[in-house]
Amino acid sequence: MPGPLKAQEIFDREFLEIRAKLLQLAAHFDRIERGVGEVDLSKIHLLREALVILADIDGGPYRTEKLQMIFSRPYDPEWRANLGIETAGQPRC
Repeated sequence: MPGPLKAQEIFDREFLEIRAKLLQLAAHFDRIERGVGEVDLSKIHLLREALVILADIDGGPYRTEKLQMIFSRPYDPEWRANLGIETAGQPRC
């Protein structure tokens, strides 16, 4: 059974895909910037926060979790009721 891949092997294998995604992201931002009118600044703030995490090369192995938390809602124990989701045996209010 082969051992885990070396970091350089993974990097070499995925470099072009990562590069393409970064170029695509830059193109998205360029289109937004050329657009007419204003954008939701709260969403821009979220994207900037995410980019800071991605730019931290020594940020550790938990970038995905950190990004997910940026774009997630805080846990709401009443989420079913607040979203109008029925629970087993209980009719919708």
